[in-house]
Formats: sequence, structure tokens, C-alpha cells
Amino acid sequence: MALFKFIHLLSVVLWVGGMFFAYMVLRPAAAEVLQPPERLQLWDKVFSRFFNWVWPATFLMLVSGLYMIYQYGGMAHVPHFVHAMLLLGIAMLAIYAYVFFGQYVHFNLAVAAKDWVKAGAILATIRKLVASNLSLGILTFAVVEFGRP
Repeated sequence: MALFKFIHLLSVVLWVGGMFFAYMVLRPAAAEVLQPPERLQLWDKVFSRFFNWVWPATFLMLVSGLYMIYQYGGMAHVPHFVHAMLLLGIAMLAIYAYVFFGQYVHFNLAVAAKDWVKAGAILATIRKLVASNLSLGILTFAVVEFGRP
């Protein structure tokens, strides 16, 4: 069980910590020093690398979490905060899937076509979705920390 908890927590730290770094540190710094074409190209490369880590992290997070629920005897036997954590995690996964499939794919194509206006508009949408997901991630940490007996 300890191994699955470690995998779960490491996956969450990679995902939520990555969003925090990107949103609170990289985004404002890039906006200060880079012009839109360079900034959009930077974000395209950042997303590409970040998603390569987040896809396996989200998979491992989900599998390890479901396995731990199974080890406790199923949803009927886990504390209430686990129900909330699972619900928030599923919401985060849905937003992440939308960011990737509904926004990033189009962003990547716009950057490749050097359509900076379109890429900038898509990036603004991604930024709002990342802010929402980061907020849900922090809320999930709070639910777990304050929900545990």
C-alpha cells in the first residue's frame, strides 16, 4: 500500500506542482521578457514536454488511487474525503483532457502555422483552464488534509 500511496502522491505533485510553476512563475516571467511569437513558441515547447509527464502521471494517479480504494474494500468503506478527492480528481482529469484535445492540439497547429493571433487566443483559454485546474488541485489537497481523521 505504501508504494501505491507514494506513486499517487508523486503523480499529484508532478501535475499540480507543474501547473503551479507554469502559472505562477513561468507565465509572468515569459510575458515580461518575450514578444508574443517567441512566448507562444516557448509555451508550445513547454506544453509538449509537460504533457509527456502529465499523461503518465494522471494515469498512475488514477490507477493507484483506485487500487487503494479497492484495498480498503471499495467506496463504501473509505472515508468521505476520499469520495470528494475522487470527484475532484475526475473533474481535474476532464478539464485536462479538454485542455489537451480541445485546446492544445489547435494551439500547436496555430503556432506551427505562425498564426499568432489565434494561438494567443487559445493560450488565453488554456490559461483560464489551468487556473481552474490548479484551484481544484489545491482544493483537493485541502479536502484531504482537513478531511482526514
